Amino acid sequence: MKKIVCFGPGPQFKGGISNYNTSLAKALAALPETEVHIVSWTQQYPAIIPRDFIDRKSTKNLIEGTGIQVHYCTNFNNPLSWAETAELICKLQPDQVIFQWAIALQGLPLGWISRQLKKKSKAEIIFDCHLVVQKEGSSLDKKFTHYGLSHADTWIVHALKTANELKALYPNKNFFLTETSERQSNTILKLYHPVYDMFQEDPTFDREQTKAEMGLKQHVFLFFGFIRKYKGLHLVIPAFAKALETRKDISLLIVGESFWNTLDASKFSTRIKKLLFGSAKKLFLKNSDNEEDYNPLALVDALGIQEHVKIYNDFVPNEAVNKYFQVSDNLMLYYLTATPSGVESIGYNFRMPALATRVGHFPETIQDGYNGYLATPDDIEDMARVMLKALDHPIPRANVSETASHLSWQRYATLVRG
Repeated sequence: MKKIVCFGPGPQFKGGISNYNTSLAKALAALPETEVHIVSWTQQYPAIIPRDFIDRKSTKNLIEGTGIQVHYCTNFNNPLSWAETAELICKLQPDQVIFQWAIALQGLPLGWISRQLKKKSKAEIIFDCHLVVQKEGSSLDKKFTHYGLSHADTWIVHALKTANELKALYPNKNFFLTETSERQSNTILKLYHPVYDMFQEDPTFDREQTKAEMGLKQHVFLFFGFIRKYKGLHLVIPAFAKALETRKDISLLIVGESFWNTLDASKFSTRIKKLLFGSAKKLFLKNSDNEEDYNPLALVDALGIQEHVKIYNDFVPNEAVNKYFQVSDNLMLYYLTATPSGVESIGYNFRMPALATRVGHFPETIQDGYNGYLATPDDIEDMARVMLKALDHPIPRANVSETASHLSWQRYATLVRG
């Protein structure tokens, strides 16, 4: 029996990393002779961050029937809980501990916990790196990242760009780069972002009726997920407006929560958090990276395209995700920067062609003209051209299915487990 700990946000949290950590745990637990525990944060970030990270809407238990035990114990703001976490993991006596790494800010607790495990445990320490260089970087990020990732035996990356960033971070390490389950000293395991299995098509879904109920036109472009600046919604909207000059039978469906607007702004505690967090960001972030006042939705009114844009500016519970994907034709990924995307992965699960910018890993995963189309970054004209091309020359859904067939969680988990 092999025992594995998946450290990261448990199922009670919102967002792609929680979905990913839960899916990875389920895929590992489905392998023969494998016992899996999720060890989770109770609070992932400094208490001053003005955002609610808990999923208070989903009703489906994502790990029901799996036998996976979830331990909520790690509070970013309480170093005593870091020691309790290391002690808990050591007591579980795992063969592998897989840390989810997605933000440099967590470098202090994760670096400390992994260092304790190296001293007291025989487990292989694995960091599953969704990025190395931050999308919105602070002056401290490189230091946090260097410390946080320094105690790993194996690093998983989902793009060659991330592998190269890891090599640059530790120039004195001799890395072994592989796409197999083989392990050597300082192994970088270059894999892919698997297709989420928690979101499924509803075979009884009435697409045309739902489109009519939602007031959508014949062809639907979907922007889905947290509204963050790096995801480029401020580019999607004007590109769509440009496409509207040629085609009137199109809709833009925007579905997602504004990342920094999840708390009750009238509460005194929220105002205090915003004040403290704003001061901290001014110290460590470049002005261009501060997105607290980012409001691309205002462009819809400014461009006068309200009739063609439908906005659901809220968090979507897991059980409702299929509705928005099944009613749409193309997924919009006009990102400014990109590491392997959970939204892209969800799109594959619904056989959804992606329209993306040529940034980050997208040229590795999206074959232009086969499973999606690629546009020039920061070029509204070219983005609009790609949207019109997707209408005139639609991508066969079978091509997307073929791409997704190589991105299974089962194969991924087998390679990670070794």
